[in-house]
Amino acid sequence: MDPLLLAHGLGGRTDLPLDPVGAIIGGGVAVAASFWALTAAWRRPRLRPDAGRPVPPALETVARSPAVTAAGRAAALAALTLVIAAAFLGPDDERRNLAPWALYVTFWVGLVPLSALAGPVWRRINPLRTLHAACCRLARLDPAGRRPAPDGLWPAAVGLTAFVWLELVAPHRADPRLVGALICGYAAVHVAAALHFGREWFARADAFEVYAAVLARMAPIGRRPDGRLVWRTPLTGLTSRPDDPPQPGLTAVACVLIGSTAFDGITRTTYWRDAVDPDDIIAGTLGLAAAIALVAALYLGALRLTAALTGLPAASLPGRFAPTLLPIALGYTLAHYFSFLLLEGQMTVILASDPFGLGWDLLGTAGNRIDYDLASPTLVAQVQVNAIVLGHIAATVAAHDLALRLGPPDRAVRGQLPVAAVMVALTCAGLFALLSG
Repeated sequence: MDPLLLAHGLGGRTDLPLDPVGAIIGGGVAVAASFWALTAAWRRPRLRPDAGRPVPPALETVARSPAVTAAGRAAALAALTLVIAAAFLGPDDERRNLAPWALYVTFWVGLVPLSALAGPVWRRINPLRTLHAACCRLARLDPAGRRPAPDGLWPAAVGLTAFVWLELVAPHRADPRLVGALICGYAAVHVAAALHFGREWFARADAFEVYAAVLARMAPIGRRPDGRLVWRTPLTGLTSRPDDPPQPGLTAVACVLIGSTAFDGITRTTYWRDAVDPDDIIAGTLGLAAAIALVAALYLGALRLTAALTGLPAASLPGRFAPTLLPIALGYTLAHYFSFLLLEGQMTVILASDPFGLGWDLLGTAGNRIDYDLASPTLVAQVQVNAIVLGHIAATVAAHDLALRLGPPDRAVRGQLPVAAVMVALTCAGLFALLSG
């Protein structure tokens, strides 16, 4: 097991059975064709935030059950405690210590399918919320805090940027003792901040809860504005009423997710490997910042052109269209981390059987090896290419539906041309980075 592979989210792309040029051209054409099809067939808004079919009463009962919530919180807190203990008391070798694998693979990547399929589950079982509630009870403090939490998701955007820098650039990032110290420090900072700003702090500033929550907006299960749990079209969670104010900081969160994942792909291309020393922190930091900045510049530039073509207020468009970036973020994440979770994710289960390196075999998995047959090159290739292409198509659909809510169809189509061009460009660039390993 390569420690470098552990710290990144990619690997094993050189044997993918694909024609790179054909895949890149085909992906760009597919996104462009989807836009033109939308202009002809999608002439009125179809995505409604109040839509959805109610789930069976039994599922609604389980979803609202305090006992289920308590069990989930206890399990999450126990897992966090085990990972911290293993980080400090387990083997020094990062390849044999549970903590780095649990953090960088199972938790960071595993939040994606959990949230995209089951909704905002992490918000419900977040162990930091459990610790905050316990501190409030012990100190007899009001969980609502002493002053309101800062508005918007800007603190979470900063936290996500710091984490992806740690994951992709920082030296010794897989060192178990460093991982343990970072987890403890992160928990202490956020619990202390929540004691001051109240539990709403986690929904705005906890990078991982916000990360999970924005991905959960695309889950096939969610709550309508009336609180009813329903089955829904995944893109429904990206819609809002025209009079709903944009969520400050969501644009930054989406750009960080897309830009950082794109940078991860860039670092795996032969062009980057031949030109940049992987241990060069300055180059890595500048590359990560440039990737995030480029995504933001393309997005903001496209919406500025949209405002000029439609007469809509330019200042409000980035925040209003920010949710439409989330399918791209999900697609990039699935493309880059699917095989990583499925394959290297097995190490978490293997190492959890003997978390302290004492010769235990609690789960019967000690001594097992990763089964690489679980993901063939063909399966990996299909998931990666389709995730990127479908993510951009879904984003195009969501943006088109939103544009129809903001103005008449002819103006909406005209205004979407810059956005569609950016979608095609990002699709081709994403596939190029993915297939150039």
